[in-house]
Amino acid sequence: MITAAPPRTTTRKLARFAAHYVEMVAAMLIGMVVLHPLWPVAWLERPDAAALVMATNMTVAMTAAMLLRRHSWPRIAEMAAAMYLPFVVLLVPFWFAAIGGGTLMVAGHVIMVPLMLAVMAWRRAEYWH
Repeated sequence: MITAAPPRTTTRKLARFAAHYVEMVAAMLIGMVVLHPLWPVAWLERPDAAALVMATNMTVAMTAAMLLRRHSWPRIAEMAAAMYLPFVVLLVPFWFAAIGGGTLMVAGHVIMVPLMLAVMAWRRAEYWH
């Protein structure tokens, strides 16, 4: 006889959704710390290159975490795009001296957080279980 597991409550699903988001953020922070020393110092002195290095460090670690959770490559690519997009967009005003390096780095990170959450909400079936 096969018994079905009782359906998860909305509260439980929301908790798992939030936990998954926190896990990805934790993986990103670990990636920033662990991978940062691997880059040439000259690259890290330039704000535009440093922003892309930071996005890369976070994306590599987040990709590893998502692979461990058996997410598909298309979902991983969407999340990676959400992480790079703010920096890529902000590079244009940075290169035209409309914003400084600090603004580039801070705004890129601030925009990334809700953008990642939006991707998770858009693909709720992938994260809401």
